[in-house]
Amino acid sequence: MRDSTPILSATSLHKTYRKYQQKVQVLRGVDLDVHEGEFISILGASGSGKSTLLHLLGLLDAPDIGRILYQGRRIDNLPRHDRDQLRNGTFGFIFQFYHLLPELNALENVLAPAMIKFSFRDWWGQRKAMRRRGMELLERVGLSHRLKHRPREMSGGELQRAAIARALINEPRVLLADEPTGNLDEQNGTHIMQLLRELNRQEGVTIVMLTHNLDLIADSDRVIRLRDGLVETEPAYSAPLSTRPMKTPALS
Repeated sequence: MRDSTPILSATSLHKTYRKYQQKVQVLRGVDLDVHEGEFISILGASGSGKSTLLHLLGLLDAPDIGRILYQGRRIDNLPRHDRDQLRNGTFGFIFQFYHLLPELNALENVLAPAMIKFSFRDWWGQRKAMRRRGMELLERVGLSHRLKHRPREMSGGELQRAAIARALINEPRVLLADEPTGNLDEQNGTHIMQLLRELNRQEGVTIVMLTHNLDLIADSDRVIRLRDGLVETEPAYSAPLSTRPMKTPALS
């Protein structure tokens, strides 16, 4: 039986931005529940509000009206330090444009969130174990031969795989993916989707993915369609969660 309390939920989210003197209402009352172990795809045309929704769920931005809850606890109004900790440990982020630091090699990029998580003293005690974990993650995504390569020396598919490894370094409970295949060719895009589905099915990582590509949603548990800042439909896809092997990652 699925826990009745969603791992992540949004209630009546509104968000408006200003463009010069004009107000642009992006979200107009979005409600969403995400249960632990789900793989949810959010579809929507450009300007539908899907990226804004993902940023609000991951505490990268704050709603004008509404609430974000994690395991039943409101989090969008927490003190800045607490929100920073959630972004660093509980949530993992995969962006369309990778956002790897150009001066760092692949392993250093993967380790960056862990270095932020620990104090200077704690990092020196953890650095060997975290380095091993970073190397294992890069091997898992097929980049064991790229440990010392900087972003400029890597292909688009390799950059996205490095970004996935970085998102996993602190063992997040929820992975938020913003068009993770948007800048990739079909072959690399397929590889990225295989990695995400493996993480969800074998390790129970909850995934919320934005996409405009209908070919990518076949194995999603649910599809959320956004139109003009509102949820439109929620058709179901794939097998029920109860049939999937589950291994819940430890809280960071």
